[in-house]
Amino acid sequence: MLTIAKNLYDYRELMATLAWKNVTLRYKQAYLGIAWAILKPVMLMLIFTLVKSFVGIESGDIPYPILVFAALMPWTFFQESTSEGVTSVVGNTALIKKIYFPREIFPITSVLTKLVELGISFVILAGLMVWYQMMPSIYILWVPLIIAYTILAALTIAFAGAAINVYYRDVGAALPVMLSLLMYISPVIYPLQLVKDKLLVQQAAGEWSDTLYTLYTLNPLAGIIDAFQNVVLRGAPPDLNAMIPGAIMIVILLPLSYLYFKRAESYFADVI
Repeated sequence: MLTIAKNLYDYRELMATLAWKNVTLRYKQAYLGIAWAILKPVMLMLIFTLVKSFVGIESGDIPYPILVFAALMPWTFFQESTSEGVTSVVGNTALIKKIYFPREIFPITSVLTKLVELGISFVILAGLMVWYQMMPSIYILWVPLIIAYTILAALTIAFAGAAINVYYRDVGAALPVMLSLLMYISPVIYPLQLVKDKLLVQQAAGEWSDTLYTLYTLNPLAGIIDAFQNVVLRGAPPDLNAMIPGAIMIVILLPLSYLYFKRAESYFADVI
């Protein structure tokens, strides 16, 4: 970890340059520019709210539009930072062939760049909270830790995915589809409380109910999204029981993903 931190510090100017390039290139030729960072979560919120009116998803005391927007914030950040992290090495072929520097800078920078769009989403969320007359509680101080946890979850996939994508470009094409499927087994459209009620309270799956709930929470996004909604909207602390299984997965898989990336790093210039 100390070596990683030292590398990031030594190459901080390069990371800043790459981050600025990522932001400018993403919106340079887009007519609406950075407004797309506003339109995407807002449009998804409106679509999911429309779907909710047909299927009757229970949202408790929190208005559904702001509840689903709060779920979309960490989800969209995870989805887009992971996708760009996986394609970051292949997307910087010219730099890799010209000069050596720690290649993990590419996925890390791609993930951190997405904090700009997340910051815009926070402005929208603040506006929604004013509209619905909701005040944050002291538990909102958990937000930086939840975002940091989301970054680690994204890097877990980005490191291994970026290395594999150098050899098999199908990974970059297949990942958006896989992440879209992951959204439906994450509490984005529906709150985690519905899953708890079905499995832990109603025991809908019989003797397998508790096991299935644990398997469900192995998905780090389950705990992340629920925790974000709790601390921002519900004025409650994160549900650690929902976060621990996913956190254990990240603790195990992130070092393995990084080690795999570093092992493959030596051959990037030859393969690309």
